[in-house]
Amino acid sequence: MTRKLLVVSFALAMFCCAAQHASAQVGKSENLLNPNRAGKDELLKVPHFDQALVDGLMEKRPFLRQQDLNNFLKESLTSEQLTEVYGKLFVQINLNTASKEEIMMIPGVGERMHHEFDEYRPYKALAQFHREISKYVDDAELARLEQYVFVPINLNTASDEDILSIPGVGDRMLHEFKEYRPYRNIEQFRREIGKYVDEKEVSRLERFVTLD
Repeated sequence: MTRKLLVVSFALAMFCCAAQHASAQVGKSENLLNPNRAGKDELLKVPHFDQALVDGLMEKRPFLRQQDLNNFLKESLTSEQLTEVYGKLFVQINLNTASKEEIMMIPGVGERMHHEFDEYRPYKALAQFHREISKYVDDAELARLEQYVFVPINLNTASDEDILSIPGVGDRMLHEFKEYRPYRNIEQFRREIGKYVDEKEVSRLERFVTLD
């Protein structure tokens, strides 16, 4: 293969990779634990967590909003401790519906960055978040912020990668999500997916989807 063809092939591969990444609607967590999915051993490594707090958290979950997690933890931890915890553990927030309080629970997000998060609503895709927020932060900070957020996927049009970006969804559940298309309403989603997981898990999954 000639050098020119090699360059073209590499460029196409990079383009495809970038396009696939951009289509995912749930931010990729590199170092941030999901409190609804993390195991006991992982949770015990979170700053200021002890056995009693971990047991209580696992009993209480799923937390459907970051505010719910905050309400639970603030009974045991100080504001300073919560800030440290949220650098390690967080309930991803819906970019289009999260409250100002929830957005500002993200470590390092202040009034200015809250304004930027809010300014570009409604977000159609996570790629839009990348494009807009990258005007204000570098790539490393953008990757860190992405861990905390998601844009709901459309149940009837989402790609396989969109669906698989939902925490805890694998190939089997991907099949179930797609089997019942087109969904006419969210109640149908609850009914069909409820055949495979319990009510709590349906509620956890539902927060990542929409029919809008």
